[in-house]
Amino acid sequence: MLFEDEEIEVDDACCSHSDRKSHHSEKVKKNLVTRLNRIEGQIRGIKGLIEKDTYCDDVITQISATQSALNSVAKLLLEGHMKTCVVERIQEGDLEVLDEVLLTVQKLMKK
Repeated sequence: MLFEDEEIEVDDACCSHSDRKSHHSEKVKKNLVTRLNRIEGQIRGIKGLIEKDTYCDDVITQISATQSALNSVAKLLLEGHMKTCVVERIQEGDLEVLDEVLLTVQKLMKK
């Protein structure tokens, strides 16, 4: 089950620039881990479909759903990153963070 419209609460200190770690609230981490566990189950399901010689189109449909779920996790992480880490670094005068964000978005768009 996907939660496309669900917004994630972001902690005020998502990412510390000095040690480059994220600092998500426990609620956010639990939400992300739950989503990733679901995706992990979807991957195992796809593997099982292939092992059972399931019709290719059905397998591709499941792969597409899994990719969408993974993209959803990435979007939530990016949203939190931009609302906290990026804003903080810009406020500190670190405009290099904009290049970092642009590269990250380019990576996401390749997929």
